[in-house]
Amino acid sequence: MNWNQLTTIDQLAKIDELSASKPVLILKHSTTCSISGAALNRLERNWKEEDRTFVEPYYLDLLSHRNVSNDLAQHYNVRHESPQVLLIRQGKCVYTESHMGITMAAILSHLVG
Repeated sequence: MNWNQLTTIDQLAKIDELSASKPVLILKHSTTCSISGAALNRLERNWKEEDRTFVEPYYLDLLSHRNVSNDLAQHYNVRHESPQVLLIRQGKCVYTESHMGITMAAILSHLVG
């Protein structure tokens, strides 16, 4: 899976703009958490490159970019969790899930709906 790296707060405006024409998936990942590692692995195993047609994936390393994570929670009005996925459409978070609830099937079902 070829993730776009989310490393700066300024990228949130770009994500909002992109999400007007294509949903954006953001994975907030803690590199030291086994549950987060399992969620990342599950997403990457179930990702098909053609999924990029429907959604643009972004990866946020929480430990390296804590300030971005904090701003992201405030920007999209979501409670911080880790691991966590956010689905952004029209500049708003339309779906969020955390921990073992993170599945590609659930994400894809929210893309169709």
